[in-house]
Amino acid sequence: MRVLVVEDDRELGRVVLSGLRSAGFAVDLADRLAEADLKLAVSAYDCLVVDRGLPDGDGLALVRDLRRAGARVPVLMLTARDAVADRVAGFDDGADDYVVKPFAFAELAARVGALCRRAEQPRPPVAVVGDLEVDLARRRVRRSGVLLTLTAKEFAVLELLVARVGQVVSRTDLIECCWDEMAEPASNVVDAVIAQLRRKLGAPAVIGTVRGAGFVIDAGEGPAAGGPVDR
Repeated sequence: MRVLVVEDDRELGRVVLSGLRSAGFAVDLADRLAEADLKLAVSAYDCLVVDRGLPDGDGLALVRDLRRAGARVPVLMLTARDAVADRVAGFDDGADDYVVKPFAFAELAARVGALCRRAEQPRPPVAVVGDLEVDLARRRVRRSGVLLTLTAKEFAVLELLVARVGQVVSRTDLIECCWDEMAEPASNVVDAVIAQLRRKLGAPAVIGTVRGAGFVIDAGEGPAAGGPVDR
């Protein structure tokens, strides 16, 4: 899940960026409305975390513009303005959640995750594919009942593949959804994480490679359409 944080306080921005990345999100950072507009024009996000007091305007202006354009991306306002009137204004202009500074980071990460999931198609809390169980809420993975230890990035990649079970997921899709703008799409970063996942998930292989297209987890009905599947 990819998140855009719009925050002009550099220290706080770095803390939020680092913490959300540690929680498994791909995160980009903007410190002005103009920079946020540019990033939104070139990338798709699952959630926005927006400060109100920015150098070039009120973060609510960004939310209003998005809603007028028909964008439904969830927005969490992260601001020091704690008056009831400020919170009401945020919701009236299209914000989905409101967190007042200072805040507990665990709560912020949980709220961002909830907003990201709200924007998706409804999914069961535990995804099951054969003997593979992916607990999306607790971020736990079991294979044949054995609890596996995955990194945040490995879980993010597996979560996307399981969400699209039976569909081929391209390297570009994985980069867009699981990495931030600092990732180099031409590198072998995706292949390295897939290789680590295959090793940890063990045999028989769960993740297949569709040559020239991407990767797939199927539910046992046979190879997915789109090309030969390598295991």
